[in-house]
Amino acid sequence: MNVRVNPDGNVGAARDTSPVVTPALHFLGHSTVRVEIAGRTVLTDPVLTRRIGPLRRVVPVPDPDTWADVDLVLISHLHGDHLHLPSLRLLGTDTRIVVPRGAGDWLRRRGFAHVAEIGAGETLSDGDLRITGVRAEHSGHRFGPRLTHGPDTEAVGHLLEGGGSTVYVSGDTALHDSMPLLGDRAVDVALLPVWGWGPNLGPGHLDPVEAAEAVALIRPRIAVPVHWGTLTVPGIGPRSPLGARMRRLLVEPPRRFAAAVAERALATTVLVTEPGASVALPSFARPAPALGAA
Repeated sequence: MNVRVNPDGNVGAARDTSPVVTPALHFLGHSTVRVEIAGRTVLTDPVLTRRIGPLRRVVPVPDPDTWADVDLVLISHLHGDHLHLPSLRLLGTDTRIVVPRGAGDWLRRRGFAHVAEIGAGETLSDGDLRITGVRAEHSGHRFGPRLTHGPDTEAVGHLLEGGGSTVYVSGDTALHDSMPLLGDRAVDVALLPVWGWGPNLGPGHLDPVEAAEAVALIRPRIAVPVHWGTLTVPGIGPRSPLGARMRRLLVEPPRRFAAAVAERALATTVLVTEPGASVALPSFARPAPALGAA
């Protein structure tokens, strides 16, 4: 992999004008998406088991075929529901993994041989695929924002470019003032979180209305809501005081997000995709640049 740092530390304004090949996306649940783009298969924040610490999965675990033959794993931050060591071990310790800058040694000490680091404004090349680190507004501490021991890095999102297509994987984030820069990158697909795993959201997350505001800033052609409908806290059963609310939160956030985008009359198409399903992307056809254009 080759690394390039943009001089201004931002995403920049380059635009991919190579031949268009529509990416393929499969939403495996929570923030885990299989992205096939530019001849590479990428897996984001893999969570592949029935339990993640105290959290339990409420949808089936992904079939191994859906995470087979992965070329590259992208980790947005160090929280256990995004950097999940048992899931990474299922993928194999020789899998290539990209982590936020400063986390590489921590992961190598746990037996993973091929680890690269990326920060906001930096770019990795893997074949014809370019991955640019993008700012995220979220705690990067392994054990949460209130603890001081353990590894700590900045959280990042990722901009994937290649084959004429651009996919933005935000990771966990709140709204921030760098999002409009992505609007200049002709983002085809944005993977945006719309909730979490509990009855309430902590800092550094988007709720459905805030995710719609992110769409207004980024202006992607397509938005796919993620980070919903997969994990829950044990003990919140149907007879518990929070049971009815939790049942709603396992299904409503992406639909509320789609409604909020529609209410704002934004040009973005929202594709609500159930955990475990392929995303029904339309064929992309970006117009060729005019003669004499740079």
